[in-house]
Amino acid sequence: MATPRGSLLRGLGSAAVLLVQLLAPAGAVAAAADGGALSATPAASYRKVPGGSLRSVLPADGVDAPATVAPFLLRTTPVSVEEFRNFLASHPEWQRGQIPGLFAAPGYLAAWQGDMDSEPLQANSPVTQVSWYAARAFCEAEGGRLPRWYEWEFAAAASATRADAREDDEWLLKILSWYERPGNVRPGAIGMDEANLYGIHNLHGLIWEWVDDFSGLFVNADSRAKGEQKTMEFCGGAAVSLADRRNYAILMRLALLAAMESKQHGANMGFRCARDLEPQTQTADAQ
Repeated sequence: MATPRGSLLRGLGSAAVLLVQLLAPAGAVAAAADGGALSATPAASYRKVPGGSLRSVLPADGVDAPATVAPFLLRTTPVSVEEFRNFLASHPEWQRGQIPGLFAAPGYLAAWQGDMDSEPLQANSPVTQVSWYAARAFCEAEGGRLPRWYEWEFAAAASATRADAREDDEWLLKILSWYERPGNVRPGAIGMDEANLYGIHNLHGLIWEWVDDFSGLFVNADSRAKGEQKTMEFCGGAAVSLADRRNYAILMRLALLAAMESKQHGANMGFRCARDLEPQTQTADAQ
């Protein structure tokens, strides 16, 4: 007689449960340790980003080819402390005192007073000090996934009035002013900035953000490299397109992601989620 999936997972322990959840397809309902379905967090606001051709700082062919970004949905704001606390209430395996060391480094949610006590952080500030694994699990529970790098870069290129504002000196200067703030200052409230052309807030000026494919953006051509070692050698050495040197903010994000590992976190490292457009939605939009 086959062993029920829930009983099997209880026997394997919390690390196995988390691994099953992480390997589930994006948007799928994963099984919890008791055999039940993961309950979703309260519905968040998502807006459509139309996609298109992107002159990325990471050329698609490693030389100079633009990337093609399919239309997708993006969360209008980063995930907040309150939203993540609600997620932990229904998914206790991701709480600070429960999460296995395989999925989080020491210091995970260290600013919180307790596993479910997020004081002294503001409820409407972005959650930070979360690993890539925890961020991905939250997005799965919300029926989404982490955005891919090209998706994030495409959305982040837009100002309030232009789809690609990267040649706008005034806009770039405003973004760069964020880097003048001390790194130990906690992020402020979410959504206080002006939304960009797609209705998305806080892509710049508040936090750094995880992307789903961050570990594949930087590869070491030396096959002797160990573990998650990454360098700025993209596709055998073409690396970052320095034709876009003025886009310092994006290059800084790439440098940070290059230094990260999946279970690590940062005092200003948060995330937002994305979703694929349903096929019928894409067809209707094309008509």
